[in-house]
Amino acid sequence: MDWIERAGRLKRWTRDDERAPHKPLLMLYALGRFQQDPDGALRYSDVERDLHGLLREYGPPRATTPAYPFHHLANDGVWEVRTDDGGGSPGPKVGALRESGAAGRLVPELRDALTREPDLLGQLAHTLLGLHFPPSLHADLALDAGLDLETADAPRGVPREVRDRRRAAETRRRVLAAYAYRCAFCGFDGKLGKRPVGLEAAHVKWWAFRGPDAVANGLCLCALHHRLFDNGALGLGPGPGPERRILVSDAFGGTGAAARTQVRELHGREVAAPEDGSEPVAEPYADWHRREVFKGGGRKSLTLT
Repeated sequence: MDWIERAGRLKRWTRDDERAPHKPLLMLYALGRFQQDPDGALRYSDVERDLHGLLREYGPPRATTPAYPFHHLANDGVWEVRTDDGGGSPGPKVGALRESGAAGRLVPELRDALTREPDLLGQLAHTLLGLHFPPSLHADLALDAGLDLETADAPRGVPREVRDRRRAAETRRRVLAAYAYRCAFCGFDGKLGKRPVGLEAAHVKWWAFRGPDAVANGLCLCALHHRLFDNGALGLGPGPGPERRILVSDAFGGTGAAARTQVRELHGREVAAPEDGSEPVAEPYADWHRREVFKGGGRKSLTLT
């Protein structure tokens, strides 16, 4: 049985380009728990808070519940649910899962395969991370899911499309050059000799959701602001490119001077435009990021004019 292919084809709720990473997040969490206790089951009432946290941090900015993937992941052949009386899942309602003592775990065949093939867990984890999340989030997500990944590089055996996403070198070069090797949010333009350092090419609409490798879907950002942008702490306001403003989420916290000057004070600041005449970020990609990644609001609901 090809477990990597099965993990890469998890059935997910879809509507247009809306994100629904519920099943991948649950499976990553289950892999992390398997590393700690291969024989342990995950009682819904015990892990509900952890799963809520993963959905809050890495899911879309919409109200949701981990009860849905806890029940529905069983349809993909990688997960099973049993109640205290020995029955199957009572359904996707939170109350029923709690009251029935529902507990889930990876199916026996997958647990056996993970025990026999030490590399399989890393291959599955990298497949799920690569297909559903941008690279800037992989290390934090793995840590939060309890996964101990030996290497940050995708191992052999993962799907070709994931291996090939080691950040397309030509796209990165074009995006950084378009912005004159300067962060579009803060202006950072560090170099070590003649080589730019601390600057990255960020996808506005994620590649996993058919975001193209194009300057109009990219930003040159410093490492700090790239991470905050992919986490949803920073966003892009509406409007044509030259008038686009930075949004800072109301959920962002930090009391120190650095948090104030490097993040909170960015709110309402104009996003730098490409300096080589390239098209600035296109509104459909900025709109997707506002709907699917940005953590809502905008500090004090600033009206952008």
